[in-house]
Amino acid sequence: MLLAFLATWAHCWLVFRWLSTSTPRSFSTWQLSCSCLDSVGLGYLQTTFGVLQLVGGPVFGRFADQFGARAALILSCASGSAFFLLTSISTSIPLLFLSRLPAVFMHGLPGAQKLITDLTTPSQRTDALGKLGLCFGIGIIIGSALGGVLSTKFGLTVSCFLPLTCINRVLINRSSSVGTSQSGNMFSIREILRLMKFPGVMEVFIVKVFAGLPVGLFLIMFSIISMDFFGLEAVESGYLMSYFGVLQMVVQGLVTGKLTNHCTERTLLRLSVFIFAGVGLGMALMRTVWHYCIVAVPMVFAFGTLGTITDSILTKAVPSSDTGTMLGICASVQPLTQTVGPTIGGVLYKHFGVSSFGYLQLIVNIGLFVYLLKSKIPLREMKSQ
Repeated sequence: MLLAFLATWAHCWLVFRWLSTSTPRSFSTWQLSCSCLDSVGLGYLQTTFGVLQLVGGPVFGRFADQFGARAALILSCASGSAFFLLTSISTSIPLLFLSRLPAVFMHGLPGAQKLITDLTTPSQRTDALGKLGLCFGIGIIIGSALGGVLSTKFGLTVSCFLPLTCINRVLINRSSSVGTSQSGNMFSIREILRLMKFPGVMEVFIVKVFAGLPVGLFLIMFSIISMDFFGLEAVESGYLMSYFGVLQMVVQGLVTGKLTNHCTERTLLRLSVFIFAGVGLGMALMRTVWHYCIVAVPMVFAFGTLGTITDSILTKAVPSSDTGTMLGICASVQPLTQTVGPTIGGVLYKHFGVSSFGYLQLIVNIGLFVYLLKSKIPLREMKSQ
């Protein structure tokens, strides 16, 4: 399990390092070499990445169920290596778009989650899944801090990222393989959608998608909001990313596990939705970046708790042979937000301002909270031992 954490950390470091070096400042090099790729073209590029991740999540999960978690993690790391290699040598717009194709199988987190679900009992699962948040927190902090420095000294070259991806694959090759040897078509949409018919799966998945959607739209627009609304510079935005990374490490690595010892998953699900409603009110009223830093604390808590609890609930609601597919479906939620987010978020921000994200968050989560109070969603109630 420790190797799974280390492999996921290395994968996350790479992702956040790429994100930190893909700011408009460093991306201008690509723009000049790619016939002046404008903001519209950049939007198409980001949408392409989101769509590939959205489509690839469930397929990657099916692959993990059929061939095991180790094979899935190796596939993810190989895809990541190809992604960064093609990105570093992209000298034209077609090649830049082509470099996004390996992202369809670049799903390190669902692969590590699959391994965790195979190696833990249901009562231990929530705590173990929560600790994976430590990997992302470390990835955000180190990626944000070192990405700019390394790109300045070495540039976006193969030598900057291939050593870590090789280490990643070595760690995975030393881990145990847990396969289910499933039969069936890996690309079968019917087999993927079949999981939604299990008791409680559709209801919990709907809550997972919509509870954090308004905040997700806000975060997608944050690069613009941080400059126009908060008046932040790029360096200050980087500090905020590190701040969020620390919060995520604390919440998912320490707080969530402790809460599962005292509260049922149904209670934590309702609590995270209720806190999300309060976050919406805070977002509607905030006016300065300091207000946002305060609102970020319950926001990260709600995000981390909701994601961990829903992943745990959904993997327990399906047979053990289908946990990879279920995790792949869950992993498609964020790419879905990234795909539709720029359009919806842009309309909200342009016509209704920053407060519209908060009011939408408040309304949606009040409705979901009432729904969770009145509905009888069948859950396997248990606390961590």
